[in-house]
Amino acid sequence: MERKYAIVDIETTGGLVKRDKITEIAIVLHDGHKVIDQYQTLINPERSIPAYISSMTGITDAMVADAPLFCEVAKEIVLRTEGAVFVAHNARFDYGFLREEFSRLGYAYTRKQLCTVRLSRKLLPELKSHSLDSLIRHYALHVDNRHRALDDALATAEVFKRMTRMHESLTEVSDLINMGIKEARLPTSISLEQLHQLPEGAGVYYFHDKDGKVIYVGKSIHIKKRVIQHFAEISNKSGKMQQRVHDITYEVTGSELIASLLENAEIKRLQPEINRAQRRKSFPFAIYYYFDEGGYIQMKVRKKNRIDTPGTAAILHELPDQYAAANYLRGLTDKYALCMKKTDIDTGPGACFYHQVGKCAGACLGLEDPDDYNQRVRQAVADTHKNLDEDYVIADQGRQPGESSLILISKGRVMGWGYVDNEHSISSIGDVIEHINVRNSLPEDGKFVKHYVRAGKFEKMILL
Repeated sequence: MERKYAIVDIETTGGLVKRDKITEIAIVLHDGHKVIDQYQTLINPERSIPAYISSMTGITDAMVADAPLFCEVAKEIVLRTEGAVFVAHNARFDYGFLREEFSRLGYAYTRKQLCTVRLSRKLLPELKSHSLDSLIRHYALHVDNRHRALDDALATAEVFKRMTRMHESLTEVSDLINMGIKEARLPTSISLEQLHQLPEGAGVYYFHDKDGKVIYVGKSIHIKKRVIQHFAEISNKSGKMQQRVHDITYEVTGSELIASLLENAEIKRLQPEINRAQRRKSFPFAIYYYFDEGGYIQMKVRKKNRIDTPGTAAILHELPDQYAAANYLRGLTDKYALCMKKTDIDTGPGACFYHQVGKCAGACLGLEDPDDYNQRVRQAVADTHKNLDEDYVIADQGRQPGESSLILISKGRVMGWGYVDNEHSISSIGDVIEHINVRNSLPEDGKFVKHYVRAGKFEKMILL
């Protein structure tokens, strides 16, 4: 089947999706062999363009002053990219900005995607750089105005054409568009098109057998990507899914925390067969602390059943995996100027690395007084537990633009969650209860909340 490609390039006021805006967009339609149409327009970003951006792109405030707003060209962008694979050099950047602009308008923009950076890495592994400039040089292309949307989109289109002429390149293109999944590995009743229609936000998904029974429950911050990964993997579990999954349903939550809470509750309620090992969610890793022989408070990451000094150690924080635990401990080490030897990050001989660069006062060499050092550790411990046993609401991402999620916590227990319009103010528990579904708290819920709060993933916390 012939594909249509929408090769897109945008210019922006900066690199932060939540802060910056689009100043120019170009769309080059391609049939895999040649350019069949093109579109370009400046866009008024409704904010000033930084001087360094204007210097790079040549786009000034004066040039965009009379340009259309994004809302005025949004329909044109939808129509021109509809039914096409979204192609860009670093697609995550261009696609992310467009999704954010559409989200502000209350529209969920979703397209199949192909990143020519990733395609170049697969097809041209001998190149040291896969930037657009490097590929322009590699193919000896002439581009008049780099960092203008249409010229860059046309250059990307030519790079794309050159790469897809290579032997077996169309297989690589299909693999990237379909996130590595082979159609032959899909259950007979599930199509690639059905997978591409899954939402790209956070939520919980359900795999059903031919009788409609739920045999697997999962959660992800990107439902489509995670479901595709299940069928792309080669494992006993993915083999079971390939043989038994007949249908896929989902519930979008917006909030990653609500997705974790809902997944845990649904696994316990439904007892899905393929989730057998996950029916009891656990946080097997812990950061714990104790006094060492020198009188310093030592902090380590271990599995809870392998803590070295179980009689004298206190657990600071429980986490779902070693990576999350190590990252959290490294963050404490940085924030409170702790010693990398005393937080078990640097296990080599001599002074720790932080002491060598002036960030550690010398606890690793016995140069800092233990009382002074321990005072900072105690502050880290106190701040870690701060507010978590009070009554508060976590306000987080909603399921759609203009909406926020609310999770009510009372004395460390999750009381329920729900959604509210962003214009609604929350000042009391009564306001919250009006908008949530009250639920029975599960033992693991508090751990999910503490992990989420300590990782700082939510938008804001409202103390009640």
